[in-house]
Amino acid sequence: MTFADDEVVLCGASCYTKKYYLNENFESLPQAIKDELKIMCVLYTEEISGTISLVFDEDGSLQVFVDHNEDDFYYDEIGSALKVKQMQMTKRELFEQLETYYRVVFLGEGLE
Repeated sequence: MTFADDEVVLCGASCYTKKYYLNENFESLPQAIKDELKIMCVLYTEEISGTISLVFDEDGSLQVFVDHNEDDFYYDEIGSALKVKQMQMTKRELFEQLETYYRVVFLGEGLE
């Protein structure tokens, strides 16, 4: 999976490599938020399979991208869509706070 030059990966996880990634530019986030992101991403890959990435687009909106290998027969496409929607609903406040943080710290926008 490739991202545009103006997109910034926040974090991601893969069931194939059994690894979690947090962009080093976000190490200053509170530990509780980093832990929550890690749990959310790793649980997704354990329950659904495949990979998940949380990515800021050029406007500072947080997007969820999922992918899987073609030969991954464990990947649950319907479950994936439902899990992402559930994540977006239950973690809405976290996502909004992360978007605000990104816009202020990285895009230099003022608080409105």
